Amino acid sequence: MPEPETNDTLPISTATKDAGAENASDANSQAGKDPSPGIPAPGVELAAAKAEVAANLDRYLRVAADLENFRRRTVREKDELRTHATGRVLEDVLPVLDNLSLALTAAKQPGADVKSLVGGIEMVMSQLKSALSGHGLKEINPVGQAFDPHQHEAISHLPSPEVKEEHVHTVVRIGYSLNGRLLRPASVVVSSGPANGEKK
Repeated sequence: MPEPETNDTLPISTATKDAGAENASDANSQAGKDPSPGIPAPGVELAAAKAEVAANLDRYLRVAADLENFRRRTVREKDELRTHATGRVLEDVLPVLDNLSLALTAAKQPGADVKSLVGGIEMVMSQLKSALSGHGLKEINPVGQAFDPHQHEAISHLPSPEVKEEHVHTVVRIGYSLNGRLLRPASVVVSSGPANGEKK
């Protein structure tokens, strides 16, 4: 009696099931791997970017605070320097005020000598000029000098046979400079030279 033939192949349903399991296993293994070696995952990049932004913000806040502190310190030092410089000037002017007060007291006395008072006032004026010149103040009194528009302010012209043309004939108001910087120009009358018909 012949033996029944054996079928070495698996049933279709079983083969399909095994193939599906293998595909699923491969997909899971591929999912667990980095698809692009050497390129960080998006989550890592985002975290690094956030850390960099936080660091930059911290640096900005520190620099802004340092700048504000520097500004305040500069303003304070400037005010202190101005106060110190003003104090030095006033220290030298105070004796002038004392002498001026004495001159006024003397002028109010009965029978005050006008000549003595004038002499006293001249001394006080000289003392004041000396005190201010010690701090860099210089008079601009250009009588007879060539007119300089950078130092002088012409208020009028006047014919003159004695003063050369375009030279200062009269100083109406003395000018001043401080350490070489013009504070106030001298107001002057400028000679226009000899009048018509006058000899030079």
